[in-house]
Amino acid sequence: MTAGAAQAQDKGGPVKIGIAAPLTGPYAAFGAQVKNGASQAIEDINKAGGIKGRTFESVVGDDASDPKQGVSVANKFAGAGVKMVVGTYNSGVSIPASDVYLDAGIIQITPASTNVKFTDRGMWNTFRTCGRDDQQGAVAGAYLADHFKDKRIAFVHDKTPYGKGLADETQKAFKAKGGKAVMVEGINPGEKDYSALVSKLKSANVDLVYYGGYHTEAGLILRQMHDQGLKAIVAGGDAVADKEFAQIAGPAAEGTLMTFPADPRKNPNAQAAVAAFKAKNIDPEAFTLYAYAAVQVLAKAVAETGSADGKALADWLHQGKPVETVIGPIAYDTKGDITRLDYVMHVWTKGPDGKIDYSGHELTP
Repeated sequence: MTAGAAQAQDKGGPVKIGIAAPLTGPYAAFGAQVKNGASQAIEDINKAGGIKGRTFESVVGDDASDPKQGVSVANKFAGAGVKMVVGTYNSGVSIPASDVYLDAGIIQITPASTNVKFTDRGMWNTFRTCGRDDQQGAVAGAYLADHFKDKRIAFVHDKTPYGKGLADETQKAFKAKGGKAVMVEGINPGEKDYSALVSKLKSANVDLVYYGGYHTEAGLILRQMHDQGLKAIVAGGDAVADKEFAQIAGPAAEGTLMTFPADPRKNPNAQAAVAAFKAKNIDPEAFTLYAYAAVQVLAKAVAETGSADGKALADWLHQGKPVETVIGPIAYDTKGDITRLDYVMHVWTKGPDGKIDYSGHELTP
Protein backbone atom coordinates (compact mmCIF):
# COMPACT_ATOMS: atom_id res chain seq x y z
CA MET A 1 0.00 0.00 0.00
CA THR A 2 1.32 3.45 -0.84
CA ALA A 3 1.86 6.00 1.93
CA GLY A 4 -0.83 8.13 0.22
CA ALA A 5 -3.40 5.32 0.40
CA ALA A 6 -2.63 4.77 4.08
CA GLN A 7 -3.02 8.47 4.77
CA ALA A 8 -6.34 8.64 2.92
CA GLN A 9 -7.69 5.91 5.22
CA ASP A 10 -6.64 7.83 8.32
CA LYS A 11 -7.20 11.42 7.23
CA GLY A 12 -10.80 11.47 6.10
CA GLY A 13 -10.79 9.97 2.59
CA PRO A 14 -13.33 7.23 1.80
CA VAL A 15 -13.09 4.26 4.18
CA LYS A 16 -12.45 1.11 2.14
CA ILE A 17 -14.47 -1.99 3.02
CA GLY A 18 -13.53 -5.28 1.37
CA ILE A 19 -16.41 -7.58 0.43
CA ALA A 20 -15.11 -11.15 0.08
CA ALA A 21 -17.57 -13.73 -1.26
CA PRO A 22 -17.85 -16.68 -3.67
CA LEU A 23 -19.34 -14.84 -6.66
CA THR A 24 -18.59 -17.80 -8.93
CA GLY A 25 -18.43 -21.55 -8.24
CA PRO A 26 -20.95 -23.96 -6.68
CA TYR A 27 -22.06 -21.65 -3.85
CA ALA A 28 -22.36 -18.41 -5.84
CA ALA A 29 -26.01 -18.08 -4.73
CA PHE A 30 -24.73 -17.41 -1.20
CA GLY A 31 -21.91 -15.18 -2.47
CA ALA A 32 -24.58 -12.99 -4.08
CA GLN A 33 -26.32 -12.72 -0.68
CA VAL A 34 -23.11 -11.49 0.98
CA LYS A 35 -22.34 -8.99 -1.79
CA ASN A 36 -25.92 -7.71 -2.01
CA GLY A 37 -26.19 -7.24 1.74
CA ALA A 38 -22.89 -5.43 2.25
CA SER A 39 -23.31 -3.28 -0.89
CA GLN A 40 -26.79 -2.12 0.12
CA ALA A 41 -25.61 -1.20 3.63
CA ILE A 42 -22.72 0.83 2.20
CA GLU A 43 -25.11 2.59 -0.21
CA ASP A 44 -27.58 3.40 2.61
CA ILE A 45 -24.84 4.73 4.93
CA ASN A 46 -23.38 6.90 2.18
CA LYS A 47 -26.85 8.26 1.24
CA ALA A 48 -27.32 9.28 4.87
CA GLY A 49 -24.07 11.30 4.75
CA GLY A 50 -21.55 8.65 5.73
CA ILE A 51 -19.95 8.35 9.16
CA LYS A 52 -18.74 11.68 10.56
CA GLY A 53 -18.70 12.96 6.99
CA ARG A 54 -16.66 10.04 5.63
CA THR A 55 -18.13 7.74 3.01
CA PHE A 56 -17.51 4.02 2.58
CA GLU A 57 -16.07 2.58 -0.61
CA SER A 58 -16.38 -1.13 -1.40
CA VAL A 59 -13.64 -3.31 -2.87
CA VAL A 60 -15.03 -6.66 -4.03
CA GLY A 61 -13.14 -9.96 -4.24
CA ASP A 62 -14.40 -13.31 -5.60
CA ASP A 63 -12.94 -16.33 -3.77
CA ALA A 64 -15.10 -18.94 -5.61
CA SER A 65 -15.32 -20.94 -2.30
CA ASP A 66 -11.67 -21.88 -2.80
CA PRO A 67 -9.23 -21.44 0.14
CA LYS A 68 -6.29 -20.55 -2.15
CA GLN A 69 -8.36 -17.94 -3.96
CA GLY A 70 -9.56 -16.64 -0.59
CA VAL A 71 -5.96 -16.04 0.51
CA SER A 72 -5.26 -14.32 -2.80
CA VAL A 73 -8.30 -12.01 -2.31
CA ALA A 74 -7.05 -11.24 1.23
CA ASN A 75 -3.63 -10.28 -0.13
CA LYS A 76 -5.27 -8.10 -2.80
CA PHE A 77 -7.30 -6.28 -0.13
CA ALA A 78 -4.20 -5.74 2.04
CA GLY A 79 -2.39 -4.26 -0.96
CA ALA A 80 -5.33 -1.96 -1.72
CA GLY A 81 -5.29 -0.40 1.75
CA VAL A 82 -8.45 -2.12 3.00
CA LYS A 83 -8.65 -2.12 6.83
CA MET A 84 -12.00 -3.90 7.28
CA VAL A 85 -13.61 -6.84 5.49
CA VAL A 86 -17.12 -8.29 5.34
CA GLY A 87 -16.87 -11.96 4.38
CA THR A 88 -16.50 -14.59 3.43
CA TYR A 89 -19.14 -17.30 3.14
CA ASN A 90 -17.33 -20.68 3.55
CA SER A 91 -15.62 -21.42 6.88
CA GLY A 92 -12.90 -23.29 4.95
CA VAL A 93 -12.05 -20.00 3.18
CA SER A 94 -12.60 -17.56 6.06
CA ILE A 95 -10.16 -19.40 8.33
CA PRO A 96 -7.01 -19.23 6.11
CA ALA A 97 -7.95 -15.74 4.84
CA SER A 98 -8.18 -14.46 8.44
CA ASP A 99 -4.47 -15.23 8.97
CA VAL A 100 -3.59 -12.90 6.09
CA TYR A 101 -5.94 -10.25 7.46
CA LEU A 102 -4.35 -10.57 10.90
CA ASP A 103 -0.87 -9.91 9.50
CA ALA A 104 -2.19 -6.90 7.57
CA GLY A 105 -4.05 -5.38 10.55
CA ILE A 106 -7.47 -5.96 8.94
CA ILE A 107 -10.64 -6.66 10.93
CA GLN A 108 -12.86 -9.38 9.40
CA ILE A 109 -16.57 -9.85 10.10
CA THR A 110 -18.11 -12.90 8.46
CA PRO A 111 -21.89 -13.01 8.04
CA ALA A 112 -21.94 -16.77 7.43
CA SER A 113 -18.87 -18.78 8.54
CA THR A 114 -19.99 -20.80 11.56
CA ASN A 115 -17.04 -23.18 12.19
CA VAL A 116 -15.90 -22.81 15.82
CA LYS A 117 -12.22 -22.58 14.84
CA PHE A 118 -12.78 -19.21 13.13
CA THR A 119 -13.03 -17.38 16.48
CA ASP A 120 -11.39 -19.96 18.75
CA ARG A 121 -7.76 -19.23 17.81
CA GLY A 122 -7.23 -16.21 20.08
CA MET A 123 -6.97 -13.70 17.20
CA TRP A 124 -8.09 -10.09 17.71
CA ASN A 125 -9.44 -9.59 14.18
CA THR A 126 -12.13 -12.30 13.76
CA PHE A 127 -15.83 -11.52 14.29
CA ARG A 128 -19.15 -12.84 12.96
CA THR A 129 -22.74 -11.66 12.82
CA CYS A 130 -23.98 -15.30 12.69
CA GLY A 131 -23.75 -17.98 15.39
CA ARG A 132 -21.39 -20.95 15.73
CA ASP A 133 -21.68 -24.63 14.81
CA ASP A 134 -21.64 -25.74 18.43
CA GLN A 135 -24.69 -23.52 19.06
CA GLN A 136 -26.40 -24.64 15.86
CA GLY A 137 -25.47 -28.29 16.46
CA ALA A 138 -26.85 -28.10 20.01
CA VAL A 139 -30.25 -26.94 18.68
CA ALA A 140 -30.29 -29.53 15.87
CA GLY A 141 -29.07 -32.44 18.02
CA ALA A 142 -31.59 -31.70 20.79
CA TYR A 143 -34.41 -31.38 18.24
CA LEU A 144 -33.54 -34.73 16.64
CA ALA A 145 -33.33 -36.44 20.04
CA ASP A 146 -36.65 -34.97 21.18
CA HIS A 147 -38.61 -35.64 17.99
CA PHE A 148 -36.91 -38.64 16.34
CA LYS A 149 -35.47 -40.58 19.27
CA ASP A 150 -36.77 -43.97 18.11
CA LYS A 151 -36.09 -43.37 14.42
CA ARG A 152 -33.10 -44.55 12.40
CA ILE A 153 -30.86 -41.53 11.83
CA ALA A 154 -27.81 -41.30 9.56
CA PHE A 155 -25.25 -38.48 9.68
CA VAL A 156 -23.69 -37.49 6.35
CA HIS A 157 -21.18 -34.65 5.79
CA ASP A 158 -19.10 -33.20 2.96
CA LYS A 159 -15.71 -33.38 4.79
CA THR A 160 -15.34 -29.55 4.74
CA PRO A 161 -14.56 -27.57 7.94
CA TYR A 162 -18.15 -26.30 7.90
CA GLY A 163 -19.97 -29.50 6.93
CA LYS A 164 -18.03 -31.95 9.07
CA GLY A 165 -17.85 -29.47 11.95
CA LEU A 166 -21.62 -29.02 11.98
CA ALA A 167 -22.38 -32.75 11.62
CA ASP A 168 -19.95 -33.53 14.48
CA GLU A 169 -21.50 -30.91 16.80
CA THR A 170 -25.03 -32.09 15.98
CA GLN A 171 -24.13 -35.73 16.55
CA LYS A 172 -22.44 -34.83 19.85
CA ALA A 173 -25.60 -33.07 21.11
CA PHE A 174 -27.79 -35.92 19.78
CA LYS A 175 -25.69 -38.55 21.62
CA ALA A 176 -25.68 -36.49 24.83
CA LYS A 177 -29.48 -36.80 24.85
CA GLY A 178 -29.36 -40.56 24.33
CA GLY A 179 -29.57 -40.64 20.52
CA LYS A 180 -27.65 -43.21 18.48
CA ALA A 181 -26.65 -42.88 14.81
CA VAL A 182 -27.16 -45.93 12.60
CA MET A 183 -24.58 -44.69 10.08
CA VAL A 184 -21.99 -41.91 9.57
CA GLU A 185 -20.71 -41.19 6.05
CA GLY A 186 -18.56 -38.57 4.31
CA ILE A 187 -19.16 -37.58 0.68
CA ASN A 188 -17.08 -35.72 -1.89
CA PRO A 189 -18.65 -32.33 -2.67
CA GLY A 190 -19.00 -31.34 -6.31
CA GLU A 191 -20.09 -34.79 -7.51
CA LYS A 192 -23.38 -35.22 -9.36
CA ASP A 193 -24.13 -38.89 -8.65
CA TYR A 194 -24.76 -39.93 -5.05
CA SER A 195 -26.48 -43.24 -5.83
CA ALA A 196 -23.88 -45.28 -3.90
CA LEU A 197 -24.63 -43.22 -0.77
CA VAL A 198 -28.39 -43.54 -1.37
CA SER A 199 -28.07 -47.35 -1.68
CA LYS A 200 -26.27 -47.47 1.70
CA LEU A 201 -28.95 -45.28 3.29
CA LYS A 202 -31.66 -47.55 1.87
CA SER A 203 -30.06 -50.72 3.15
CA ALA A 204 -29.65 -49.10 6.60
CA ASN A 205 -33.39 -48.36 6.38
CA VAL A 206 -32.95 -44.77 7.60
CA ASP A 207 -35.86 -42.51 8.55
CA LEU A 208 -33.87 -39.27 8.67
CA VAL A 209 -30.57 -38.10 7.17
CA TYR A 210 -28.79 -35.26 8.96
CA TYR A 211 -26.59 -33.55 6.34
CA GLY A 212 -23.63 -31.33 7.24
CA GLY A 213 -22.74 -29.38 4.10
CA TYR A 214 -23.96 -26.95 1.47
CA HIS A 215 -27.28 -26.60 -0.36
CA THR A 216 -26.08 -27.88 -3.76
CA GLU A 217 -25.15 -31.37 -2.55
CA ALA A 218 -28.03 -31.45 -0.03
CA GLY A 219 -30.49 -30.84 -2.89
CA LEU A 220 -28.93 -33.48 -5.14
CA ILE A 221 -28.79 -36.14 -2.40
CA LEU A 222 -32.42 -35.48 -1.43
CA ARG A 223 -33.61 -35.61 -5.03
CA GLN A 224 -31.73 -38.88 -5.67
CA MET A 225 -33.08 -40.39 -2.44
CA HIS A 226 -36.64 -39.72 -3.64
CA ASP A 227 -35.86 -40.94 -7.17
CA GLN A 228 -34.64 -44.23 -5.65
CA GLY A 229 -37.73 -44.55 -3.45
CA LEU A 230 -36.16 -43.55 -0.12
CA LYS A 231 -38.64 -41.14 1.49
CA ALA A 232 -36.51 -40.27 4.54
CA ILE A 233 -36.51 -36.70 5.87
CA VAL A 234 -33.36 -34.62 5.36
CA ALA A 235 -32.27 -32.16 8.07
CA GLY A 236 -29.46 -29.66 7.58
CA GLY A 237 -27.92 -26.39 8.73
CA ASP A 238 -27.86 -22.76 7.67
CA ALA A 239 -26.02 -23.53 4.40
CA VAL A 240 -29.28 -24.92 3.01
CA ALA A 241 -30.99 -21.50 3.29
CA ASP A 242 -31.21 -20.42 -0.34
CA LYS A 243 -34.20 -20.84 -2.66
CA GLU A 244 -31.81 -22.60 -5.08
CA PHE A 245 -31.99 -25.60 -2.69
CA ALA A 246 -35.68 -26.13 -3.57
CA GLN A 247 -34.89 -25.74 -7.28
CA ILE A 248 -32.24 -28.49 -7.07
CA ALA A 249 -34.23 -30.88 -4.86
CA GLY A 250 -37.54 -30.32 -6.65
CA PRO A 251 -40.73 -31.55 -4.92
CA ALA A 252 -38.56 -33.64 -2.53
CA ALA A 253 -37.56 -30.37 -0.75
CA GLU A 254 -40.92 -30.28 1.01
CA GLY A 255 -40.56 -31.33 4.67
CA THR A 256 -36.79 -30.65 4.88
CA LEU A 257 -35.70 -29.46 8.33
CA MET A 258 -33.10 -26.72 8.73
CA THR A 259 -31.51 -24.75 11.56
CA PHE A 260 -31.33 -21.02 10.90
CA PRO A 261 -32.07 -17.96 13.02
CA ALA A 262 -35.64 -16.63 13.06
CA ASP A 263 -36.24 -15.08 9.61
CA PRO A 264 -34.38 -11.73 9.72
CA ARG A 265 -36.63 -10.34 6.94
CA LYS A 266 -39.40 -10.17 9.55
CA ASN A 267 -37.33 -8.14 12.05
CA PRO A 268 -38.92 -4.67 12.59
CA ASN A 269 -35.40 -3.13 12.40
CA ALA A 270 -34.99 -4.53 8.88
CA GLN A 271 -38.07 -3.09 7.18
CA ALA A 272 -36.40 -0.06 5.52
CA ALA A 273 -33.53 -2.25 4.28
CA VAL A 274 -35.93 -4.97 3.05
CA ALA A 275 -37.87 -2.32 1.11
CA ALA A 276 -34.62 -1.08 -0.49
CA PHE A 277 -33.79 -4.64 -1.59
CA LYS A 278 -37.31 -5.26 -2.88
CA ALA A 279 -37.11 -2.04 -4.94
CA LYS A 280 -34.12 -3.66 -6.72
CA ASN A 281 -36.02 -6.94 -7.10
CA ILE A 282 -33.70 -8.68 -4.61
CA ASP A 283 -35.10 -11.02 -1.96
CA PRO A 284 -32.85 -10.41 1.09
CA GLU A 285 -32.99 -14.07 2.15
CA ALA A 286 -30.69 -16.03 4.46
CA PHE A 287 -27.34 -14.22 4.98
CA THR A 288 -28.14 -11.03 3.03
CA LEU A 289 -29.16 -9.10 6.15
CA TYR A 290 -26.30 -10.66 8.13
CA ALA A 291 -23.87 -9.05 5.66
CA TYR A 292 -25.81 -5.76 5.91
CA ALA A 293 -25.48 -5.98 9.71
CA ALA A 294 -21.71 -6.59 9.44
CA VAL A 295 -21.33 -3.22 7.68
CA GLN A 296 -23.50 -1.56 10.35
CA VAL A 297 -21.25 -3.03 13.07
CA LEU A 298 -18.13 -1.67 11.36
CA ALA A 299 -19.77 1.73 10.78
CA LYS A 300 -20.72 1.99 14.47
CA ALA A 301 -17.15 1.13 15.52
CA VAL A 302 -15.79 3.79 13.12
CA ALA A 303 -18.25 6.36 14.54
CA GLU A 304 -17.37 5.50 18.16
CA THR A 305 -13.59 5.45 17.73
CA GLY A 306 -13.19 8.08 15.00
CA SER A 307 -10.71 5.63 13.44
CA ALA A 308 -10.53 3.34 10.43
CA ASP A 309 -7.74 1.28 12.00
CA GLY A 310 -8.65 -2.42 12.18
CA LYS A 311 -7.22 -2.96 15.67
CA ALA A 312 -8.92 0.14 17.12
CA LEU A 313 -12.27 -1.03 15.74
CA ALA A 314 -11.77 -4.56 17.11
CA ASP A 315 -10.81 -3.24 20.55
CA TRP A 316 -14.03 -1.21 20.69
CA LEU A 317 -16.19 -4.17 19.60
CA HIS A 318 -14.56 -6.50 22.13
CA GLN A 319 -15.90 -4.26 24.92
CA GLY A 320 -19.30 -5.88 24.28
CA LYS A 321 -21.39 -2.75 23.77
CA PRO A 322 -24.57 -3.50 21.81
CA VAL A 323 -24.83 -2.26 18.22
CA GLU A 324 -28.30 -1.84 16.69
CA THR A 325 -28.53 -3.69 13.36
CA VAL A 326 -31.14 -4.95 10.90
CA ILE A 327 -30.98 -8.37 12.60
CA GLY A 328 -31.39 -6.87 16.07
CA PRO A 329 -28.82 -5.74 18.65
CA ILE A 330 -25.40 -7.39 18.36
CA ALA A 331 -22.82 -7.47 21.15
CA TYR A 332 -19.51 -9.35 21.10
CA ASP A 333 -17.57 -11.45 23.57
CA THR A 334 -13.78 -11.39 23.75
CA LYS A 335 -13.49 -13.97 20.94
CA GLY A 336 -15.62 -12.01 18.46
CA ASP A 337 -18.71 -14.21 18.79
CA ILE A 338 -22.19 -12.75 19.23
CA THR A 339 -23.48 -13.08 22.78
CA ARG A 340 -27.06 -14.12 21.97
CA LEU A 341 -28.20 -17.51 20.72
CA ASP A 342 -30.74 -17.38 17.95
CA TYR A 343 -30.96 -20.67 16.04
CA VAL A 344 -34.40 -22.21 15.54
CA MET A 345 -35.65 -25.14 13.47
CA HIS A 346 -37.41 -24.33 10.19
CA VAL A 347 -39.29 -26.66 7.82
CA TRP A 348 -39.44 -26.19 4.05
CA THR A 349 -43.14 -26.07 3.22
CA LYS A 350 -45.16 -25.76 0.00
CA GLY A 351 -47.09 -22.48 -0.11
CA PRO A 352 -50.41 -21.71 -1.83
CA ASP A 353 -48.39 -20.57 -4.88
CA GLY A 354 -46.83 -24.06 -5.14
CA LYS A 355 -43.36 -22.77 -4.18
CA ILE A 356 -41.45 -24.58 -1.45
CA ASP A 357 -39.83 -22.17 1.04
CA TYR A 358 -38.79 -22.01 4.69
CA SER A 359 -39.91 -18.42 5.33
CA GLY A 360 -42.40 -18.20 8.19
CA HIS A 361 -42.22 -21.92 8.95
CA GLU A 362 -40.44 -22.02 12.29
CA LEU A 363 -41.00 -25.04 14.54
CA THR A 364 -41.20 -24.97 18.31
CA PRO A 365 -38.30 -26.78 20.01
